[in-house]
Amino acid sequence: MQEEKLKAFERALDILDRLRIECPWDKKQTNDTLRILTIEETFELADAIIKNDSKEIKVELGDILLHILFYAKIAEEKNQFNIADVCNTLCDKLIYRHPHVFGSVQADNDQQVIRNWEILKLREGKNKTVLCGVPSALPSIIKAHRIQDKARGVGFDWANKEDVWNKVREEISELAVEIDNKDQDKIEEEFGDVLFSVINAARLYKINPDNALERTNQKFIRRFNYIESELNKKGIKINDASLEEMDKLWNETKANEKKEDQQINC
Repeated sequence: MQEEKLKAFERALDILDRLRIECPWDKKQTNDTLRILTIEETFELADAIIKNDSKEIKVELGDILLHILFYAKIAEEKNQFNIADVCNTLCDKLIYRHPHVFGSVQADNDQQVIRNWEILKLREGKNKTVLCGVPSALPSIIKAHRIQDKARGVGFDWANKEDVWNKVREEISELAVEIDNKDQDKIEEEFGDVLFSVINAARLYKINPDNALERTNQKFIRRFNYIESELNKKGIKINDASLEEMDKLWNETKANEKKEDQQINC
C-alpha cells in the first residue's frame, strides 16, 4: 500500500510538471492567481464534509493537493524550496510537537497534548503570544472558536462547563439593557459578547459552532425552498403570500421531516 501511495504521488508530480510546460493556463499561474482559487477549493471541501459526502471529499482533497503541489512547484522554479522540503518541514514539526510519541514527555489525554503543543509553539518563537497564531482573516465564528481553544490550551477555561450558561445569561441580560437604552453601538458590542459566550458553550460541549450554524443554514434553505415550491404549485408568488400561509407550510415541512426521521429510526 505504501508503494502504491508513493507511485500515485509521483504520478501527480509528473502530471503537474508536464502541465506547467505544456498548458497555457497552468504556465501563467502564480501564488497570487492561485490564492483565491485555493480559498474557494477549501470552502468546497468544507461543504463536502458538512454533507458527509465521501466521494466529494475525495475529489476536493485532490483539488487542494493540486494547489499544494502547485505552490511548491512555483517555489522550486524560483529556487526557494520544493515539495520534498515541504514534506520534511512538516515531518520535523510533527516529531518536535509530539514529544509524547517521539520523545519521553508524558501525555495521557488530548488536553495534555494540546497544552504541550501550545507551550512548544511559544518556545519556537513562531508565536510571540498564545493568541497571535490565530489568523486575523478567519471568519469571525471560526476565529472566536480558535481563540477560545487556544486559551484553553494553556489552562484558561471554565472549571465546570455547566458554568458557561451563567455567562450566556449574563451577556443576554446586558444586551437587553442596551436594547432598552437604544444605544446602537453598545447593542452591537453586547450582541457580540452574547455570540462569543454561546460559541464558548458550543466548544465546551464539543460542538463546532460553524458546523452547527451551517447545518441550520441548510435546514432553513431546505424548508424555505419547500414553502416557495408549494406556493408555486398553487400559483402564488412568495412575495404575495401571507405570513400565515408561509407559517403553515413551514410547520408542514417540519412535520414531514419529523416523520422521515421516525421512519429512519424504525
